[in-house]
Amino acid sequence: MTTTAEAAREGTAGPYALSHLDALESEAVHIFREVAGEFERPVILFSGGKDSILMLHLALKAFAPAAVPFSLLHVDTGHNFPEVLEYRDRTVEKHGLRLHVASVQDYIDRGVLKERPDGTRNPLQTLPLTEKIQAEKFDAVFGGGRRDEEKARAKERVFSLRDEFSQWDPRRQRPELWNLYNGRHAPGEHVRVFPLSNWTELDVWQYIAREGIELPQIYYAHEREVFARSGMWLTAGEWGGPKDGETIEKRRVRYRTVGDMSCTGAVDSDADTIEKVIAEIAVTRLTERGATRADDKMSEAAMEDRKREGYF
Repeated sequence: MTTTAEAAREGTAGPYALSHLDALESEAVHIFREVAGEFERPVILFSGGKDSILMLHLALKAFAPAAVPFSLLHVDTGHNFPEVLEYRDRTVEKHGLRLHVASVQDYIDRGVLKERPDGTRNPLQTLPLTEKIQAEKFDAVFGGGRRDEEKARAKERVFSLRDEFSQWDPRRQRPELWNLYNGRHAPGEHVRVFPLSNWTELDVWQYIAREGIELPQIYYAHEREVFARSGMWLTAGEWGGPKDGETIEKRRVRYRTVGDMSCTGAVDSDADTIEKVIAEIAVTRLTERGATRADDKMSEAAMEDRKREGYF
């Protein structure tokens, strides 16, 4: 009878195979370490949303037991969910991280930006983001974008070059054969880095379950006062909702994605545990952004237009 060791010596043992979650984790850890080796001032976009939470978890793994060698950056619209901001601040304190905040409200107060008639501030994030990148001289910016979210994000490479105005040109995308990433950039340019590019929403939740990662409770089913607009359940707030004719009602909902309160909708759900969330996502036909993000519904190319201007 041939032993496992003998089979290995004879070349007949089966190859060692990673699970799909292990393979995704390994790829992301490699990307974090590659950026640490190539760039001088990387930063991680961190809002307290699930994808940025997952990115931070992977970064902590990539450099353990040392500290994460990057600071965090949040573009605060002023219309964020309180539960998410509380999670953000608690996480920063827990891990002893440095948080940079670019405030949309500051730009509005200074008259640089103007409120939109619809009250949403997501499209107003671009200028605070790009100016903060330039002011702090960040040369690599980690984002939690995934290719399954939206068709413009599906065009992105893992390393996505931005010019000196932080603008994105899809024609300047670089090939990434054999997981080789080209971080070369001219002075004033920077690279957006997407370590979760190949993850799906289901992958994210399965990995969160496996790793026992804490999330803001807004991601699980809870009772909330909401009102209907454009086929979504929105949370009332100072941003301008509800309007005349829009009635507030209490419903059992959860959020699949978290952004500006004015354009991020909740979905009806009884999924109050991570197992139920995973089961719910496994059968849905709509992406999280397609189902719950009004800012992506402004036009067919809404996301791509914002990305060209410097949006993440």
